[in-house]
Amino acid sequence: MVLQAAGFALLAAVSPTALLVMAVFLGSDNPRRMALFYFAGAVLMTVIMAVAVLIVLRATGLNQPRQHTPRYGLRLGLGILALAVAAVLTRRAVRARHAPGPSGPPGPSGPPGPSGPSGPGKARKPGVIARLTARPRPLTGFLAGLLLFVPSTMFVAAVQVIATAHASVAETVLATVVITLLTVLTVWLPFITYLAAPKATTRALRAANGWLAAHGRTVLIGALAVTGVILVVNGALGI
Repeated sequence: MVLQAAGFALLAAVSPTALLVMAVFLGSDNPRRMALFYFAGAVLMTVIMAVAVLIVLRATGLNQPRQHTPRYGLRLGLGILALAVAAVLTRRAVRARHAPGPSGPPGPSGPPGPSGPSGPGKARKPGVIARLTARPRPLTGFLAGLLLFVPSTMFVAAVQVIATAHASVAETVLATVVITLLTVLTVWLPFITYLAAPKATTRALRAANGWLAAHGRTVLIGALAVTGVILVVNGALGI
């Protein structure tokens, strides 16, 4: 149970934008403070949503043997949703590559490229995350953590594995802690490496920024597609 949930949590951790934002905060005037508030927001959102989804799924009885079909039907639905999101992101990426006008420089709000057609001389309005990282402060770091870690289909799938398992309270708590830590991996791992080697970590993150900005969307689409296929196959076989 823990291994299966951990696998989905690792896929949920694939967030190029979250890593880009951490790079911005670690390069600010107060890197440790900004990283801590960012981490706090990410963990708070992840824990609250994990507990909420867990309670809802168990309250509806999906962990009961008689709910076998609805349980796997939920996994199938999550898989279809993940594939649909991957398809939408792919379509937007294709449109962005063929859209006229300048795409603008990459930023922490996501991979480069316009979100829609834009005429010459029209600047794209910065996204919420870009505005939060423009002037790093503890509150904006905390809010960025909350917003970036709103549950994805991969995370819900991880919690669903835990919620529908016949596990003890201790096992459920342990599994929830594991998926929480794995989901926010892109926040705490760079922070720990920064504490151990600040200059090396900063250089590595700066070097990775360009690649993440250029290929982040592709990485995210790949993670969504893999999750979707796994869930669709698992759900269909279970039903």
